[in-house]
Amino acid sequence: MDIHQNARLTPIRRGDLAESVLSGSLTVSQAARQYQVCIKTVRKWVKRYHNEGPAGMPDRSSRPNHSPRQIRPSLEADIEQLRRQRLTGLQIAERLQVSKATVHRVLGRRDLNHLSAIDPPPAVQRYEHDTPGALLHLDIKRLGRIGCAGHRIHGDRKQGVRGIGWECVHVAVDDHSRTSFAQILSDQTQASAVAFLFAAVEHYRRRGVKIRALLTDNGGCYRSRHFRAACRRLSIKHRFTRPYCPRTNGKAERFIQTLLREWAYAVRYETSLHRASALHPWLHYYNWHRPHASLDRRSPMSRIGKNRDNLLRLHN
Repeated sequence: MDIHQNARLTPIRRGDLAESVLSGSLTVSQAARQYQVCIKTVRKWVKRYHNEGPAGMPDRSSRPNHSPRQIRPSLEADIEQLRRQRLTGLQIAERLQVSKATVHRVLGRRDLNHLSAIDPPPAVQRYEHDTPGALLHLDIKRLGRIGCAGHRIHGDRKQGVRGIGWECVHVAVDDHSRTSFAQILSDQTQASAVAFLFAAVEHYRRRGVKIRALLTDNGGCYRSRHFRAACRRLSIKHRFTRPYCPRTNGKAERFIQTLLREWAYAVRYETSLHRASALHPWLHYYNWHRPHASLDRRSPMSRIGKNRDNLLRLHN
């Protein structure tokens, strides 16, 4: 229940007021002065407490018991049916010969104000491959080069170095273990994408993981013949996400969010080189030590089965 910000009495104080009058400790006038309300209000709450007890102290609805001009249920159903046919409020009002205000009140009560409510987003379908290397997610995130502290630090977008250019963070995430790999390259051309693919495959090979399939978006660098040839050379099956559906590559998208929050924008970097030098230590922390929510708070490397000797050799 919402209490008015200037209300003198809450349900608990109303009960105290009524009990003090009914017990004889205060008269009606004394209770009105003490609780800073009028005599009429005191008598109202005393009478209600006498008849209903503490259950009668909360506010009651101010809605009338009878509304002769209320819209008919059949008309409300017609408004909803037309809305589900994707008609606008004005079109519904004209077709049913009712006011626009009436239509919008009905749509508001039925949570149909926005057309997106008619076609809710599809349910999230989560998937996970059974073994490491069965599927590797690839993606790219552009970051502005650092010439000085940016607006994220000092808050002034007018201060900065313009025209300094961009650099691209290429990322790879193993679908089963969530172990990740990233490199900062100068662009997102097909040559850079191919070079990163070989580097990623070698990174996972050193950890005993053979990459068997890739999942990427439909970027030009991934659609190029050079990238296709590299996949054939590595005997890797290449799959693409559905156009305009980034959620299909959700593990890479989510990793990029974490990468930006905990590495790229986590501290003040003076130069791009300063930021790049912090990437490898952060990746080591992410893969070996950071608890992962989807892995029952375990680290990603805990899902790559290794004996103790291998762990000691790889943990560097």
